[in-house]
Amino acid sequence: MLSYLVHPAPHVHGAVTVPGDKSISHRALMLGGIAAGTTTIHGFLDSEDCLATMAAMRALGVQIDRPAPQDVIVKGVGLHGLQAANRTLDMGNSGTAMRLMTGLLSGQSFDSELIGDASLMKRPMERAAAPLRLMGAQIETSNGRPPVKIKGGAHLVGIHYDLPVASAQVKSAVLLAGLYARGATTVVEPAVTRDHTERMLMGFGCSMESVRGKIHLIPPSELQACEITVPADFSSSAFFIIAACLAVNRVFTVKGVGVNPTRCGLLDILALMGADITLTNHRAAGAEPVADIEIRRAELKGIHVPESLVPLAIDEFPALFIAAACARGETVITGAEELRVKESDRIAVMAEGLKAMGVECEVLPDGMRIQGNPDRGVFSGGRIDSHGDHRIAMSFAIASLRSRAPIEIDDVANVATSFPGFVEIAGQAGLEVVQCSSP
Repeated sequence: MLSYLVHPAPHVHGAVTVPGDKSISHRALMLGGIAAGTTTIHGFLDSEDCLATMAAMRALGVQIDRPAPQDVIVKGVGLHGLQAANRTLDMGNSGTAMRLMTGLLSGQSFDSELIGDASLMKRPMERAAAPLRLMGAQIETSNGRPPVKIKGGAHLVGIHYDLPVASAQVKSAVLLAGLYARGATTVVEPAVTRDHTERMLMGFGCSMESVRGKIHLIPPSELQACEITVPADFSSSAFFIIAACLAVNRVFTVKGVGVNPTRCGLLDILALMGADITLTNHRAAGAEPVADIEIRRAELKGIHVPESLVPLAIDEFPALFIAAACARGETVITGAEELRVKESDRIAVMAEGLKAMGVECEVLPDGMRIQGNPDRGVFSGGRIDSHGDHRIAMSFAIASLRSRAPIEIDDVANVATSFPGFVEIAGQAGLEVVQCSSP
């Protein structure tokens, strides 16, 4: 089993660039595969999750070339050109890939089956399957979990669907199925979630509208290939943004980050906590806004996180829990029940780790209450079980900046699913993370 041994570090310094955005990389492969023509992707995330999506698209008959690890050429087969895979499609650790592929494959003429690793096989899939069945898809799960079996030849119809829980993955699954439906598809969100699918569909020429959480898609006769530049992943950047909030020397910069407003709720939350963060060098990568993020020293204070910001920061909460433990006063997070059905129950697992390192916290049904301690040695050090969750592992790695003793983090192999090169980039920033094998 792979583990991290993380020694206390005095501060972070300089600047880093993190790998490409995982959410955008998944979507670029899928939409490029069903577009007419050749799609070129720059800045592709060369992670295990995205490589699982690439392997699935190849198995479905799409030719994909990689002249360089971050450069991908997808020779699209057209909207109706996918072919039956000769094997079960293994989506690895990626819930995003499995739910989006379920939508994409619901309108195909052939049968498909989706599986994943041990973690993914435990994750709920009915929230995506249920609306797809309303469209006419024939989908089977095993007690709501994978394997996901999709019967080909279904005649899909567009629907108006009110999402019961804000979820970009479910929304995207319905929109991808809507490409193959008769009539328009409308999805209404209870709170706005990341809109990479909508932006990218429009970039491929799909006619759609997205206004204040109401998305209306008219199925196209074809999608047209395009060029995509993938910005640095905001969720990966979040670990270093928070690391700098805890222990910046003077100023710390994360470069070239995708700052899509439906992804940047963490910045709003940190601002409410008193963080000194500035976005500079604004530019665009296709339909996605990009900026450099500068962080300066400031003391954080505890807050009650507005529930309206929760869907815009859902993947960043493990790292935010570390920041809350270092803030002055109490931080309360509610409305985040989605955290319980990620790669792990992130509420329970983060609380377990925080308590093991001396932090006072209380688990809530939909969040957590954390009593912050702004003293330098917030964490006692010790051994943490990440439960195979990449974001748990990386979050406790940055806790070393406020730890009195080394932190051992077990079961970290899945960090490669989203952030290849994390140890090296953490070292550039000033953290002391050593990857090792443990019994």
